[in-house]
Amino acid sequence: MLPILNKAHVLKHPELGVSESYFNYPEKILQFGTGVLLRGLVDYLVDKANKKGVYQGRIVVVKSTGGDTKEFSQQDNLYTTNIKGVSQGELVNEVLINASVSRVLQSNAYWQQVLEAVHQPALQTIISNTTEVGIQYVEEKIDGVPASFPGKLLAVLWERFQYFKGASHTGFVIVPTELVVNNGLLLKEIVLKLAKYNGLPLAFLQWIESDNYFCSSLVDRIVPGKPKDLTALEAKAGYSDGLWIDAEPYLLWAIEGDERVRDILGFHQTDARMLITPDITPFREQKLRILNGSHTISVPLGYLCGLNTVFECMENAYMRSFFRTVIIEEILPTIREICPQAPEFAEDVLDRFANPNIAHKLLSITFQESMKMNARNVRTIVRYYEQQNALPVSMCLGFAAMLLFLRPEKQENGQYFGQRGTEYYAITDDNIAIFAAYWAGITGRGGAAVTEMVQAISADKRLWESDLSQIPGFVEAVSAHLQGMLQEGVKAYADSYSKVL
Repeated sequence: MLPILNKAHVLKHPELGVSESYFNYPEKILQFGTGVLLRGLVDYLVDKANKKGVYQGRIVVVKSTGGDTKEFSQQDNLYTTNIKGVSQGELVNEVLINASVSRVLQSNAYWQQVLEAVHQPALQTIISNTTEVGIQYVEEKIDGVPASFPGKLLAVLWERFQYFKGASHTGFVIVPTELVVNNGLLLKEIVLKLAKYNGLPLAFLQWIESDNYFCSSLVDRIVPGKPKDLTALEAKAGYSDGLWIDAEPYLLWAIEGDERVRDILGFHQTDARMLITPDITPFREQKLRILNGSHTISVPLGYLCGLNTVFECMENAYMRSFFRTVIIEEILPTIREICPQAPEFAEDVLDRFANPNIAHKLLSITFQESMKMNARNVRTIVRYYEQQNALPVSMCLGFAAMLLFLRPEKQENGQYFGQRGTEYYAITDDNIAIFAAYWAGITGRGGAAVTEMVQAISADKRLWESDLSQIPGFVEAVSAHLQGMLQEGVKAYADSYSKVL
């Protein structure tokens, strides 16, 4: 039977890279959330800095969901991070023991200890990942244990203010990582509104404004979590670890902040991929357009060609070429000026798509496909034409594949289903009734009615932020692709239309 990963085990095995001194570092961060993203990104960066002797601080983690924290306590809060994937075309497989977490407190059971944690002067940072739903205003009193994350945060801030009697320079750097645009500003607005609802004194509201930094941030790292082959990995490592997580090599954490923020978040110094900058808009834009946009424009085509995961697409010569053409030749030129680092990011994205350890299902990516197309790609298509006076050819094919993907073949209990070969797939898109109405006029393999439908869809203001039918040649190009796929089948048409680069 394998020993459990814990303090005693790592101190017996210095080759694991954890020394006694790490356990004596002061608590500097209060973290809301025990999820794998925080453990694989934020906690990874803190641990990396600690091992370089730079930060020398640990993390108090607050678990707001149900259940106990035994899985952490029995391992002295240690866990393995296995970084696996592709970086600069090379396979990576690195196993690290993370010793950054000092303790994990279940909020309902140990709320007083959570409050007392902020009595420590060294604790100057609050980080959260409570899902997008977590940053919402909930009208509640903060007596007892607040239910919402903003309520908990307000209670923590109020405790800090009272303990230090409102002294200056006792506030926090607060960095939410929830996937919400301007998450820091939004969280600040909610906390101030909730403070007023609770009738807290003006001096406290002023302290929140003047002494605390609410930093918007963008996180980007795929952390699949516990691997399927854990038993084999544990046998090789020589210990059991119920908290083991896998993570891809790539990471980005862009934070809006100034020199004061940089000083407090000192662990940024050991990894250039953690960026503290006055404006994170370029990083948000490149992720939206290159990573998310290429997914949205490419996935319907890959799925209708018979593939099921992004990795399968990258193993397929045609789809690999399609992804690269879309990213490098069509999306990248439209954002190069506003995102100077975008070319490097684009190559990183292609490496990430080729990661054999991540089975990202294409059908999952098609969730709300048409709304994602509007948010991620419509502006890119318009920009491309404005800059190049030409159409982004591959994106036009991807747009046509999306229309075919959103063609319902049957409806059961209010759910629409498309068809790939003999298989039916569920279409999860709030606009599907609109597309169903358009497709109702198309029979068999289409014909002239296809162009009329594409013209109407491209101009439908319910769907798109711009009238795509006004782009010269767009309707004709998309119609030709759609007609070809209807007549020949998607895979046969794609193979005949484009050569493999």
